[in-house]
Amino acid sequence: MHFSTTQKRAATWAAMGVGLLLLLSLLKPVLAPFVVAAVLAYALTPMVNWLDDLGRGRLPRVAAVLIVEVVFLIAVLSLVTLLVPILAKELPLMREQVPLLLDRLNDLIKPLAAQFGFKLMLDMGSLKTLVLKYLNTNAEDMAASVLSSLKLGGSVALAVLGNAVLIPVALFYLLMDWNRFVSLFVELVPPRLREGYDSFVNEADGVLGQYLRGQLLVMLLLAVFYSVGLALFGLELAVPIGIFTGLAVFVPYLGFGLGLVMALVSGFLQFASLKALLMVAVVYGLGQFVESFILTPRLVGERIGLHPLVVIFALLAFGQVLGFVGVLIALPASAVLLVAIRRVRAGYLGSRLYTG
Repeated sequence: MHFSTTQKRAATWAAMGVGLLLLLSLLKPVLAPFVVAAVLAYALTPMVNWLDDLGRGRLPRVAAVLIVEVVFLIAVLSLVTLLVPILAKELPLMREQVPLLLDRLNDLIKPLAAQFGFKLMLDMGSLKTLVLKYLNTNAEDMAASVLSSLKLGGSVALAVLGNAVLIPVALFYLLMDWNRFVSLFVELVPPRLREGYDSFVNEADGVLGQYLRGQLLVMLLLAVFYSVGLALFGLELAVPIGIFTGLAVFVPYLGFGLGLVMALVSGFLQFASLKALLMVAVVYGLGQFVESFILTPRLVGERIGLHPLVVIFALLAFGQVLGFVGVLIALPASAVLLVAIRRVRAGYLGSRLYTG
């Protein structure tokens, strides 16, 4: 059987693609931190270049890289520390309010169950004792529990610690030599494919840049919105919960859900009434509407808009491959894949295979 040159090339590319997928599956355990570092390097390189140009040669690139990376790490740590005042405030309130809330829940459920012919026998005393046992855990017991967990899951703890060190190191070297790495990769593209490659990369860069810039602005605006909205209802932890919710929407559904749960729990503990439910319904319902129908279409752009089903599939698929890291990069990666899919579709619709 005789194969044409085009068929041989297609088979070669297909074999290379299969080999690459197999290699990626084998390297999956160590791939995640480098993927995260590469995504961060792509997003932070323009800032490094801007500082480098601003220094006009007087500021070494290594100084520009260190400034950008340190500022970024401080921002990430600041986001994490938002949870500290939430936990510090909530635990004492939970010790005070949980027994009262359990009594109210018992008084509410028993009459409702009786109307439907059910007789509930809830041992509220034992339930209160069990809940308060964990809420009254002091710092020493908590530290001992954490240390015990680390001993039992040492490999997981080491992996987390290793990634926490490896990602900043990999990010530093990628920021230092990003342009050189890109040039080395471009040299591997055959000259006959260079024009199509440049066109694809420019379009993908435009789409991804628009997504990142727009998403960052959406996050900042939502952080202000949720903070102000919760504060108007009188929630004491409005600022940390609002900022956390706004910034966490970078991870669709998950970030919004975590913020909603924190606001709901905090509201019930502070108000001990249905005012908490009303607060969450108004603030988070309006926030979801503003994000979905106003901010995201205008700031992120409809040309990279993904159907909700596609978003869910992307989160699950990337999460399966790269774990939680995959969830974080699912949408930026999907934005680039969307460009490739559009080009493949356009090529198919213009091919003989489609037109006959």
